[in-house]
Amino acid sequence: MSNNIKIQNATSQTVSVSDDNSKFRCVDFFAGSGLVSEAIKAEFETVWANDICEKKQKVFIANHNPAVFHLDSIEKVSGMDLPEHELSWASFPCQDLSLAGHMNGIQSSRSGMVWEWLRIIDEIPQKPPIVVAENVVGLVSSKQGEHYVALHNSLLARGYNVGAVMLDAENWVPQSRPRVFVIGIDKNIPLDGFISDGPNWAHSKAIINVSTKVQNWIWWNLTPPTKRTIGLDALIEIDLPFDSEEKVKHNISLIPENHMAKLKDAISKGHTVFPGYKRIRNGRQVLEIRFDNVAGCLRTPSGGSSRQYLVIYRNGELGTRLLSIKETARLMGAGDTYIIPGTYNQGYKAMGDAVAVPAVSYLSKHLLLPLAEKTNAYFIANQNEMRKDFLNAISKLDQKINKLAG
Repeated sequence: MSNNIKIQNATSQTVSVSDDNSKFRCVDFFAGSGLVSEAIKAEFETVWANDICEKKQKVFIANHNPAVFHLDSIEKVSGMDLPEHELSWASFPCQDLSLAGHMNGIQSSRSGMVWEWLRIIDEIPQKPPIVVAENVVGLVSSKQGEHYVALHNSLLARGYNVGAVMLDAENWVPQSRPRVFVIGIDKNIPLDGFISDGPNWAHSKAIINVSTKVQNWIWWNLTPPTKRTIGLDALIEIDLPFDSEEKVKHNISLIPENHMAKLKDAISKGHTVFPGYKRIRNGRQVLEIRFDNVAGCLRTPSGGSSRQYLVIYRNGELGTRLLSIKETARLMGAGDTYIIPGTYNQGYKAMGDAVAVPAVSYLSKHLLLPLAEKTNAYFIANQNEMRKDFLNAISKLDQKINKLAG
């Protein structure tokens, strides 16, 4: 934002306040392929971004300003080097908070990178008034919520009031992808209209449970989104070629009997697209299918069971294939114009290891932007009061000087 006025907030930190109508500014940690920056771009300008993955960097700079991206470990980032910003976003690594990563926890080497983010916040001369940390639901559900409690208390200690919400991408796109968003706001900011007296649609049972274990919990007040109207079949490139005849036959043979019965019934009712994952059940590989016209959660393609298959009924026969990269982008809400360079696996990872655009866009529009505007107005009002007090003090001093001179 331009034309900034620097003032002091109640914690004696310098805060930049805009006096024009330009966008607020965001720094994007663990930025990956840039879907957070894509999602918030209507309300926030990403002025700095960081990730350690060179392949994801290529996706980011193909779609965003290359000058803002810094390829390096977060451990080498200093808060003193960051540009001024109102929002600090961290989609920190999820491996140690997910089942696939054996739930090692927030103190482990990968998910523990969140502490580096907090270190950087400590080093910033102008601490951002709004912070967001995003991760998988294991952040609030595993080990009775102790990982969330550690993060919550660390943000409280840094002068933020904090609450979490769970947003599932399925509300906007046909992909099951629940994620937890931890939102912190400068504790001095009045929150009238932003909070409710208790949980709402954005608070899962795990979040409600963990809220009882911390202090200064905020129930963020979010209006439910409009009901999604499209299903998976609307996003599929229906004419793409199937796997080889031999591979199709093998994949179909992996479908369990009960799923095959459901598949035949669904086809008889006019359904044609069915997503599924290969899994090991009772010592053998199976292809388990969903029948709700919603894709399973996209993952990184680290193994054969991590890539999502499609079973498609077309021209009177069943075929199988993997999701295309364009389809993964659509399922993440990135759209067909989002550029994804590289190989199939690189593109799949760029999408499977990201945050769904419409979920973040919703949060940005309905909570983060109003919070930024509220923060801006609060600091400007405080600055005006400081000016008024200063002028009153000068006036009184002048009166004393004139009295002494007389």
